[in-house]
Amino acid sequence: MTEAETTADQLKQVRALMQRGEFKAASDALDIILKDTPDHQDAIYMAAACARYLGETDTAFRHLEHLKHLSPDFGRAFQEEGHLHRKVGHSDAALTAYQRAVRYNPALVASWTAQAEILSASGRAEDAAHARAHADRLKRLPPELLAVTNYVHEGRLIHAERIARAFLQKNPRHIEGMRLLADIGTRLGVHEDADFLLETAIELDPDNPQLRIDHVQVLRKRQKYEAALAQAEKLLKHDPGSPVFKSIYAIEAMQAGNYDEALGIFDEVLSVLPDDLATLTSQGHALKTAGRTDEAIASYRRAVEVNPLHGDAWYALANLKTYKFSPAEIDVMRGALSDPNLHLMGRVHLAFALGKALEDAKSYDESFEAYSSGNALKKAQIRYTTEQMRTEADGQIQHCTRDLFEKRAGAGHDDPAPIFIVGLPRAGSTLIEQILASHSQVDGTLELPNILSLAHRLRGRKQISDRERYPRILHELPDEELSALGEDYIANTAIHRQGAPFFTDKMPNNFRHIGLISLILPNAKIIDARREPMACCFSGFKQLFAEGQEFSYSLDDIGNYYRIYIEMMAHWDRVLPGKVLRVQHEDVVDDLEGQVRRILDYCGLPFEQACVDFHKTERAVRTASSEQVRQPISRSGVDQWRNFEAHLGPLKDALGPALTDYR
Repeated sequence: MTEAETTADQLKQVRALMQRGEFKAASDALDIILKDTPDHQDAIYMAAACARYLGETDTAFRHLEHLKHLSPDFGRAFQEEGHLHRKVGHSDAALTAYQRAVRYNPALVASWTAQAEILSASGRAEDAAHARAHADRLKRLPPELLAVTNYVHEGRLIHAERIARAFLQKNPRHIEGMRLLADIGTRLGVHEDADFLLETAIELDPDNPQLRIDHVQVLRKRQKYEAALAQAEKLLKHDPGSPVFKSIYAIEAMQAGNYDEALGIFDEVLSVLPDDLATLTSQGHALKTAGRTDEAIASYRRAVEVNPLHGDAWYALANLKTYKFSPAEIDVMRGALSDPNLHLMGRVHLAFALGKALEDAKSYDESFEAYSSGNALKKAQIRYTTEQMRTEADGQIQHCTRDLFEKRAGAGHDDPAPIFIVGLPRAGSTLIEQILASHSQVDGTLELPNILSLAHRLRGRKQISDRERYPRILHELPDEELSALGEDYIANTAIHRQGAPFFTDKMPNNFRHIGLISLILPNAKIIDARREPMACCFSGFKQLFAEGQEFSYSLDDIGNYYRIYIEMMAHWDRVLPGKVLRVQHEDVVDDLEGQVRRILDYCGLPFEQACVDFHKTERAVRTASSEQVRQPISRSGVDQWRNFEAHLGPLKDALGPALTDYR
């Protein structure tokens, strides 16, 4: 029996003792478990509950403070804190704890019921009725779905998915079952399945606003911005006065590029709810993307004034790259990070923001500590492994051979419009995109997910048992299907274009699918944006990405990822000679006009001075480099990693030969 299995068996025995009311015996057993595993979440939670029943209030609170630091989003910890405050007569503190509990886990019936009782006793009848309605709704759920909801909010997604699928097999038209399975799919990154489930559920129950709210979020993740806006519009028609629905509509209007409309609606919401954190932050994002930086800063700063624990706005300020935090703001961030009530993503956002603030203040050791803390918290949430990436790369190298491309010559859709910019994030791809988007014949779009979605679809449902189905299937697809897939890509990305004959697709991860791109769009251009490995990898390590890029949250993972990327690009050069243009970021910095001419020549575009003066181009830029590409080119970022070199041994070790052989 493994150590984990032994602990699980011991905890099972402790639960039995607690169910029999033998709290002293349970507490003694937990002391032994916690001596060996002092950070075991379930053991600490049970120890706090035992201490409450035994009247050991100080011990119970101490356990809960520890638990909240370890697991900031563990709803049951806040529920237990509510029970404890209520026992000692602190009704206000108990109410706050119960409210936090259901924020992190809305399936906690006891927390909703306790809120209803406290609110009713204090004369807040309407709020009490609202809490009681939540409790009653949960009690009406089938037990399986209540369990699924609990597991989802405690991060046990695979267990939740198994129960939800089994339930839906017996109850295929159950709306909440479909919604929960879609939610699980979204959290696991299976957005196409989630989209289909929610679309079906909405057909069955068109007046259910929660379905549309969830669908909007899924459509946004799939970058189906017009469809998301249409769903948001239906929500707003359902209740035109709702600040929540107004905010959702404004966010989708912003994503669809309607910045003036979005900002007008944000103003409407803030006129009614001037301190609404989500709206203040979303307004800041819209202003930033539209290039109105000073106003964006004001919106973000207002959000952190309202609530210093609002990590999203702190990180938004840091992510401008041009904002300098004051010593007073740094102190506020440090204080927020020490608050046990700070939720997990707030802690992640604040750690990255503090890292940037301390880096600007030249406190490099403390800055690295903050960055490392944020990365460790984020890495604990993800499933990426270097082994999976290695297997994927080996599959591409094995199956995407020169023979494959020679045999399929002439296949695919012949449209020459796409210009793919691939590589690693933070490698200078936004700069290349801005250069090209400054040309009169090129539309700059986004990091489009279409190729990644197609690769996911070609892998099929047996992704674990048959990992090589894609790219092996590329040998089997008929020519007409390759052409149809290319046509689909052009049609599905048309929404992001403004009518120019060419357009960019800046999804960096597409370097893993250059074989697929070459087969379905043989006339597309592909530019490899490459940067010196230490600068590139450490810049990625400092960056908290909105989604994806899961390899970037450890120095070892990101170093190995860069190394595999170099190997894959060398393979594409061998089997598709001359297909990819490599652009070294340091060369662009040293000789901007020369590299601009080289890029335009490769794309078959005439030289335009606007491409050299890229920082004057007015366009929405949605990536982390949005403010940097609005400035003239600078060498300031080239060697920033050297300030942290003492901490970067693991990165150098992971890079190995790529440390010097990257050109």
